[in-house]
Amino acid sequence: MTANHSELTGMTAAALAKIVFGKDPLFILDVRNEEEYSNWRIEGEHVQTINIPYFEFLEGAEYVWDQIPEHQAVLVVCAKEGSSKYVAEQLMEHGIMDVSYLMGGMKAWSEHLEPVKVGDLNDGGAIYQFVRVGKGCLSYMIISGGEAAVVDAVRMTDVFTDFADNLGVKITHTIDTHLHADHISGGRKLAETTGGSYWLPPKDAGEVVFSYRKLGESSAITVGKSTISIQPVYAPGHTIGSTSLIVDGKYLLSGDSLFVQSIGRPDLAGKAEDWVDDLRNTLYKRYKLISEDLVVLPAHFGQVAELGEGGKVSARLGDLYRMNPGLNMQDEAEFRAAVTENLPPQPHAYEAIRQINMGKMSPPDEEQREMELGPNRCAIHDK
Repeated sequence: MTANHSELTGMTAAALAKIVFGKDPLFILDVRNEEEYSNWRIEGEHVQTINIPYFEFLEGAEYVWDQIPEHQAVLVVCAKEGSSKYVAEQLMEHGIMDVSYLMGGMKAWSEHLEPVKVGDLNDGGAIYQFVRVGKGCLSYMIISGGEAAVVDAVRMTDVFTDFADNLGVKITHTIDTHLHADHISGGRKLAETTGGSYWLPPKDAGEVVFSYRKLGESSAITVGKSTISIQPVYAPGHTIGSTSLIVDGKYLLSGDSLFVQSIGRPDLAGKAEDWVDDLRNTLYKRYKLISEDLVVLPAHFGQVAELGEGGKVSARLGDLYRMNPGLNMQDEAEFRAAVTENLPPQPHAYEAIRQINMGKMSPPDEEQREMELGPNRCAIHDK
């Protein structure tokens, strides 16, 4: 066909997140290899995706053109960006003009965080959820009286400092609900940058090589002069130190113990059999002692179906006890089998990530990015 010299345009990860959150239609041509695509891809309620590896276009296979719509916008995606730009240009040469490529590729998609307001606090403060939509991580910022606490921060800490600066608040606390294995924590770095206190459950910190404040049920963490109380609730099972947080008597930050559609897995520290009883006790007894009207805010989501209005991930605790399959296995043997057998693959590089989060390793930034590629897989149902 005759070449058309219209300029090729790129789509940012932020723009893509808006499409996913808005549940808008999108056709994605993913040109990574089949294994990478099968392991991890862009998903959305009205996102249609096909995988045609890059080399197919190099070989000029004619069959590929029949799979690409001519009258629908097409987003081409690859790992880093370069291959998608080449393929997008080939589509335009072939006469398919409504084409863009994902800027920064899947690496950029993995790192993008989208802030979503969860709700207001009793004293006029607010709580925000930072959705890492390409990986499924969820971080939080609790704001009150000109101060902020960040919970389960990810590696890209500039997002939190920029957000706080724009609101004119100072980050005074960073908190990890547990020692993470699926992503590199930004909590300690963020505390060092802002001069805040870094909190970590001591039962998860036996091998850490840095100083921290001990997060336990006797801890009193306040944010702002008007005092938003953050009440820790010991919730072992995903890790032996896992600790949930009750904020303002209204929100339950459940870490990786409880998700909207699943529950945490106990095997990422190699102690699944040891921690099964702790996990069951947390989910079936400890959480039963707190109000079922609390809004559960987990540290991860596994499926795009868990994204609610505006991209927010949340659910009322009482509703989860009715709907979440992980909370409805009354037989202990069934529960034990569910959380120890036939689990999803473990997160990529999770053992090295644990070492980084203990302070024992500090690889270059690009190596850290590579470690985090792929889904989080913290839940037992994320197959």
